[in-house]
Amino acid sequence: RAADGGGGGVFQGWAGGYPEITKENELFERYYRELGIVPAGEWDAFMAALREPLPATLRITGYRSHAKEILHCLKEKYFKELQDLEVDGQRVETPQPLSWYPEELAWHTNLSRKILRKSPQLEKFHQFLVSETECGNISRQEAVSMIPPLLLNVNPHHKILDMCAAPGSKTAQLIEMLHADMNVPFPKGFVIANDVDNKRCYLLVHQAKRLNSPCIMVVNHDASSIPNLQIDVDGRKEVLFYDRILCDVPCSGDGTMRKNIDVWRKWTTQNSLQLHGLQLRIATRGVEQLAEGGRMVYSTCSLNPIENEAVISSLLEKSQGALELADVSSELPGLKRMPGITKWKVMLKDGQWFEEWKDVPSNRQTQIRPTMFPVKDEEKLKAMSLERCLRILPHHQNTGGFFVAVLIKKSPMPWNKRQPKVHLKLPQRTGDTEVTAATSDNDSECIAEEPIVTENEESKKIQEFPNSDTDQSNKGGVCGPPPSKKMKLFGFKEDPFVFLPEDDPLFLPIQKFYALDSSFPKMNLLTRTREGKKRQLYMVSEEIRNVLLNNSEKMKVINTGIKVWSRNSDGEQFGCAFRLAQEGIYTLYPFIHARIINVCIEDVKILLTQENPFLSKFSSETQKKVKDMVMGSIVLKYSPDPEKPDDLQCPIVLSGWQGKTSLRAFVPKNERLHYLRMMGVEVFKAKRKEEKLESKTEEVQNRLAQTEEGMDVEEQDLVTKMEAEIGEESSHGPVESSGMEVENKIEDLNESSKNANSHISQESR
Repeated sequence: RAADGGGGGVFQGWAGGYPEITKENELFERYYRELGIVPAGEWDAFMAALREPLPATLRITGYRSHAKEILHCLKEKYFKELQDLEVDGQRVETPQPLSWYPEELAWHTNLSRKILRKSPQLEKFHQFLVSETECGNISRQEAVSMIPPLLLNVNPHHKILDMCAAPGSKTAQLIEMLHADMNVPFPKGFVIANDVDNKRCYLLVHQAKRLNSPCIMVVNHDASSIPNLQIDVDGRKEVLFYDRILCDVPCSGDGTMRKNIDVWRKWTTQNSLQLHGLQLRIATRGVEQLAEGGRMVYSTCSLNPIENEAVISSLLEKSQGALELADVSSELPGLKRMPGITKWKVMLKDGQWFEEWKDVPSNRQTQIRPTMFPVKDEEKLKAMSLERCLRILPHHQNTGGFFVAVLIKKSPMPWNKRQPKVHLKLPQRTGDTEVTAATSDNDSECIAEEPIVTENEESKKIQEFPNSDTDQSNKGGVCGPPPSKKMKLFGFKEDPFVFLPEDDPLFLPIQKFYALDSSFPKMNLLTRTREGKKRQLYMVSEEIRNVLLNNSEKMKVINTGIKVWSRNSDGEQFGCAFRLAQEGIYTLYPFIHARIINVCIEDVKILLTQENPFLSKFSSETQKKVKDMVMGSIVLKYSPDPEKPDDLQCPIVLSGWQGKTSLRAFVPKNERLHYLRMMGVEVFKAKRKEEKLESKTEEVQNRLAQTEEGMDVEEQDLVTKMEAEIGEESSHGPVESSGMEVENKIEDLNESSKNANSHISQESR
């Protein structure tokens, strides 16, 4: 699959790893000149743009309450520092917002990614981008890659399927849209993100994890035969149809030549001919699973009509009116686009052209298929409105090349006319036959169909008697991986997803300790172990729970849920064996009514720059609140003061720990850096000085890691020793001493605040 500009993908081009590649390909030029996809008089500009490196673009995570703060920080600090800079003889232009992206949340520069990484003058800006990307506040994503999620028109209640999701930059956009209202911890909608490549699924998990959403599930299936899922609605099993589907299919990637420069050397028409059938099967499977009235966006990072208009026209033709192309010409104003084309030809890699299927010799009919040609019937062609497709050309707005089509489903697909109505129960088959969609290995005309409900006696019996295997696998809320005989894809073995039973004694002390609200959805808590001590507790939304419990046999689930509590070996003596996890704090906070300490901005700075600071360092108000509180896990809440506009104007919620004589925050390093930047604290540190500290801090970090769970044991001595070894007098030094000191302190903070045990199982790692 060609790289799609996703922020999590490994960047292939301009990294110094390639020998010099001549940016010439005669067949490429001949092919696209003949097809006429570039307007007259623009060919030279088109080719010149393709030979230029792709400028770096970034997107600010839109649903976070501090998106405005990041935008302000970028504009007022980092972008201003780029003014009048010259790098390698090239003048750095001030970054500009993408005119078509809402609320100035996406920006582009004239800097290539290579220059951004290598230039010493840009090191500070690059460190900022890397750090903010890691904690999910920024995505370094190609501009055209941002278009498909925007055209899906997602609402928080939508059930969404991302069919070919890795590396996950578009998936992240979809998650953001679900959480448009930050005051709703559990939106009704969800995202199921799928990828066929097991290893790329973990890249997808990493991307999704940065957003800390309980509404995302990563699965590992072949998109062209992704199984039908079922959900429980008022005690009835119903087929899950999706309101929105993103179908960003594998493609030849000739729109990515500006960053994947190997495409210049390797490009032939053969790539498109080989992919067309798969693309059509995936798109067909997508529209089958789309709800009536739902919207599916089909996209590729290719300019080739064989992968684009040919797939769409074939899909429209066989849908017999069930699908239509949406007119999105008024959406995303400011985006320059070309309409879809209605006439094209097919070319073999030897340069031979074919205008119609009947011209193709029999010995070429395995390479070239009838679905690759345009529809000949003029009336049919006109009714398809192929001009409603979008083609993005690189020279129009200094981007990559891209293709997008937006499809609306008006009625069931003709081959699914007898598909189950919403209120019917579905039969389930067991034994050696999988409860998945039928698949076909034949050519592109074959369709993976949904199960058809027949009204015979056998299906009635199945409805009356629940499937014993399914009941067994879900007993006690356990959603294990599919049985090994059903696993067609090889990869890491996943731990099961085990929901906490309603009467689990584990939960009562947690509920009491944190005074959880009666509305807290405890049934949505899960662990990743059937036996032994539960070390981590994760949380999913009610809708994801429904999907998990009803489809454990069909799905290979890689990951879902956010960590909300971690077992703490010393916590039990204080009344609760589980401490709060930072990644789930914003989801949990609305339900917590105890152990909340409101802190001022100066307290936050101390918490984020010092390890186990003594209580005496905090404001008198904070000291009073802590005085009568028992030791253990706490919530540290900062609320902005509108009367102090110079202070940080977005709320912060931190997971913390109160010891005998100290207070600390359990926050990962990059998140610490993020909050400090937003508060105006300089955190930049030049790379060359980092190495000198490594040997000094390694021993201290190891010791901290060992003492993560027991802050109350010999706490004072430990802190004193740490401060001596690190070489800082944290009792006396000011918080905003210098960027170097702040960064050094954060380097020395224990990564215990980072996720101690990754949600991905040990065996997976």
